[in-house]
This record gives sequence, structure tokens and C-alpha cells, in this order.
Amino acid sequence: MAMGPWLTVATTLAGLNVLLLASLCVVWLRNYRTFGSNLTLGLLAFAVVMLAENLLAVYYFFSMQMLYAGDASAQQAVLVLRALQFVALLFLTYVTMQ
Repeated sequence: MAMGPWLTVATTLAGLNVLLLASLCVVWLRNYRTFGSNLTLGLLAFAVVMLAENLLAVYYFFSMQMLYAGDASAQQAVLVLRALQFVALLFLTYVTMQ
């Protein structure tokens, strides 16, 4: 079954989230090694968990899309959640890279 437009956009956003989170992991790991701050370690743990979640989401979008295939409103809800996460990660990445 082909992926619908809602799931295609949601998958793309999850992939972009993976890229943002990977860059945050690199920065926060480097900062933790430099400063040893518990706050930086917490940020790194957050990024690793979110990275795992987004990688799993991409996997499920490709392997189990039939879970979303029957209901357009479920597909739209998934897209909205991925979009909100993407916007939040954009802000976080921007602030971190400053």
C-alpha cells in the first residue's frame, strides 16, 4: 500500500527531526565533555530519547502504515504532532547553536 500524502509529510518531518536531534546530540555531548554539567547531561538524554522515538516513528511509517491507512483524521493528527515537534526542535536547535 502506498503512503498517503499526510503520512508522507509526517515521515519527512520525522526525518528532519532526526537530523535536528542528531546535531543537538553532538553539541550537547561536546558541552558535557567540556563542562560536565548535569543540565547538559539531561539535555543530551532528552535528545537521545527523542532521537530514538523519531527513528522508531520513521520505521513504523514505512513498515506499518496500515495502522493509519483507514482514517484520514488519524493521519492528520500524526502530521500535526510531527509538525509541532519539528517547530519546537527548530527553536531549540536555533537557541543551542547560538
